[in-house]
Amino acid sequence: MTDAPSLSVVVASHGRPGALRRCLMALSQSARVRLEAVVVADKEGLEAVARLPDAGRIRTVLQAEANLAQARNDGIAQAAGEIVAFIDDDAVPEPTWAEAITRAFHASPARAAVTGPVLGRNGISLQWGPVAVDRQGRDTPLDDPDGPMPDGTVLKLHGTNMAIRRDVLDALGGFDPAFRFFLDDTDLALRLAEAGHAATWLPSAQVHHAFAASARRTADRVPLSLHDIGASTTVFLRKHAPDEMDPALRQLAEDQRARLFRLVRKRKLGARDVETLMHSLGEGIEDGRTRAHSTQAIPNRTGDFLPVTEMPVEGDVVLGGWWVHAARLRAEAERLTRAGSRVTVFLFDPTPRAHKVRFTEGGWWEQRGGLYGRSDRKSSRFQLWSAKTRLSEELRRIAATRFADDPHVEFRMR
Repeated sequence: MTDAPSLSVVVASHGRPGALRRCLMALSQSARVRLEAVVVADKEGLEAVARLPDAGRIRTVLQAEANLAQARNDGIAQAAGEIVAFIDDDAVPEPTWAEAITRAFHASPARAAVTGPVLGRNGISLQWGPVAVDRQGRDTPLDDPDGPMPDGTVLKLHGTNMAIRRDVLDALGGFDPAFRFFLDDTDLALRLAEAGHAATWLPSAQVHHAFAASARRTADRVPLSLHDIGASTTVFLRKHAPDEMDPALRQLAEDQRARLFRLVRKRKLGARDVETLMHSLGEGIEDGRTRAHSTQAIPNRTGDFLPVTEMPVEGDVVLGGWWVHAARLRAEAERLTRAGSRVTVFLFDPTPRAHKVRFTEGGWWEQRGGLYGRSDRKSSRFQLWSAKTRLSEELRRIAATRFADDPHVEFRMR
């Protein structure tokens, strides 16, 4: 698509240089699209970017403070693309993600925004699908995202997988920096609707989201502080549902307390932790009652569009084999990746173990699981397959999002 709109991808990062590096490696392997990458990160993140082979082709901005909305605005200001997409530093896109986005906007130039599926840490199950959100920030899963929205709701934008026309972002003033973390994307979705725009669901644009550790949570999603949730929820209610703010905040406190006690029952928190975390929520709510909220004019970048690679990566290679040969297959995957191929490795073992998918630090996709185990968690726990038939079935399952063209498949079961 030579006449497709240009795409800039903004990645905001704080305290996760390793995850940021992995995200950028995946972006650089995008199929058929020359995208621009803009990174807004802390000092450690920018140092990680500087060590990448394509460092000179990545636009960077120092993140002065840990404020996600402001970081996204700073990224927009440096973006030269007609479409600006957003992905979290602890997420990676499928290779066809960027192409799916540009095709959608090319097919409908008046389209304002898109959002798509977010897969969880096993790389297969849906973490976030299509969701409607109301003026209190309450979510309702959608069975049919193309049908009428429930009354009083709009399609929720998933912050780690959304793309918006640059002129629309400029007209809206970007993201509201009052949302330092949490609900900045939902606030934007409501403001889009108020301005007469609509977001659309794009199922072909998939990302994988790992929920990496941060200052607010551990790697297994145990909260370390609820301050930002309290502050952002309060700001959100002040903006969009002021008459419903007090009962909504009481409900927030009840929901968070119930969540924390579920973690106590799982022995991930103690009773004192609950008290400390609920205190942080209360402090956040009080902060949010007085925090100023506003949007800002975003300056236009005067420089040229800078694609992260000279040319899109062409050519997919699939390596399949037994887990006992993992070292040999991974060495071959590393060699092929360094040579410029986009590689997917399947590692089977003779068990019914469920499958997991990840994008490795070395830059290839890897799926591991039992020959008789399930990939789709809704299917049977035990499935009888031959090795070749199982590999063919898994290739069919992922083909639409993983491969731009038919891959070269090497099946090494010995």
